[in-house]
Amino acid sequence: GGIECHMLDRALNALRMNPVPADVRQLMYKVKKAQGVDITRIFCGLNDVRNIIPSIQWANEAGMISQAAMSITYSPVHTAEYYINMAEQLIQAGAKEIALKDMAGVGRPFSLGKVVAAIKKQHPEIKVQYHGHTGPGLSMASMLEVAQAGADYLDVAMEPLSWGMVHPDVISVQAMLKDAGFLVKDIDMNAYMEARAMTQSFIDDFLGYWIDPRNRYLNSLMLGCGLPGGMMGSLMADLKGVHAAINMNLKNKGEKELTEDELLVQLFDEVQNIWPKLGYPPLVTPFSQYTKNIALMNLYSLSKGDARYENSIDPAAWGMILGKAGQLPGKLDQEIIDLAKKKGLEFFEGNPQDNYPDELPRFRKEMEENGWELGPDEEELFEFAMHEKQYREYKSGEAKRRFNQELEEKMKAKFEKAGGEVKIPDLRALRHPNAEPVVAPVGGRILWDIDFNDKSTTPAP
Repeated sequence: GGIECHMLDRALNALRMNPVPADVRQLMYKVKKAQGVDITRIFCGLNDVRNIIPSIQWANEAGMISQAAMSITYSPVHTAEYYINMAEQLIQAGAKEIALKDMAGVGRPFSLGKVVAAIKKQHPEIKVQYHGHTGPGLSMASMLEVAQAGADYLDVAMEPLSWGMVHPDVISVQAMLKDAGFLVKDIDMNAYMEARAMTQSFIDDFLGYWIDPRNRYLNSLMLGCGLPGGMMGSLMADLKGVHAAINMNLKNKGEKELTEDELLVQLFDEVQNIWPKLGYPPLVTPFSQYTKNIALMNLYSLSKGDARYENSIDPAAWGMILGKAGQLPGKLDQEIIDLAKKKGLEFFEGNPQDNYPDELPRFRKEMEENGWELGPDEEELFEFAMHEKQYREYKSGEAKRRFNQELEEKMKAKFEKAGGEVKIPDLRALRHPNAEPVVAPVGGRILWDIDFNDKSTTPAP
């Protein structure tokens, strides 16, 4: 009984965007179990089971439910049989549950139903969960199809963050399943509205300044390129960053400049063009970002009159191409292979984890030298080893300072965009909308800043 807490594990990449040593991955399971996590959803962006299996074993040893996930996409390589075979390997390795992680919502309903039906036929005791984003508009049909095939759980969302690039709303999914004859519980609408209001308060407080308004809309253009809706915010930020430079190149060549929407369509087309040539990596974090970055830099190169790929592939993307992150599902285009050879790069065919030796002793030694606590169940050691740069910025106070600075910049931009006679309000009141201001009875110089949630510091001069 009760609520079971769920976490996401990116296998070789664990909780970050780049590969993680095995000793840090293993410590994660000790820490997360102690923190109260019950279920771990483990996926590899390349669907390489070698990256997933160690996490299955560590989760089982920690007493957690190991839910092995398959990154769903749609290509000549990613057939129903491909996923049925992958699920069998994961179950044989000890996975207690299987998840279909349809991160871009491009899985076709009928094929998804075939996958679920095959898993349940072979392993009726294995729970199957479907996770499908609404981006291109197939998710409601997919949910009904997998439910009729025997899926046990469906991931849903609720206002104000449902639909758009997220998930269908629980209200709609419940009504659909009830009409189809499934035994589903009624929704406590008082609880729904209370949770909705709480989430909206987070959005009003600060979160909304980082949410692109276009995330609220479905977009069938996503179906062709296969990019996940979850990355649309960063995609649009990157697009805006290079938009002016591309238009400058076009202008210098006497060609027509592009609107943001025209450039977005070109980007989707370029992703669709290069994806097969890169070996059909499932477009999920971080490989969706790598593919998008290559496509965007290709567009920039083409706008200058240069060739594709020459300056478009960064070291992280090369790691994917060369096999250092796992085996690509499809074959690389000869053009990419020739470019790697031209640059003197070597392809790797071994176990990806072997490229990243253990590192915990280094972090443990530095924490002891700095007098930093390892934390309960070594959770501070884990955070330092998993997110080294961010942890250093947290300890120095730089992370908090930069967050507040970015938040104020976004607040100012919002009100300046409104134009006219709109007055920018007190930003402190915007940052803390539910706080009651305390007015000092006397004036003077602050000698110390007291922070009850973080470290107290001397005031800035």
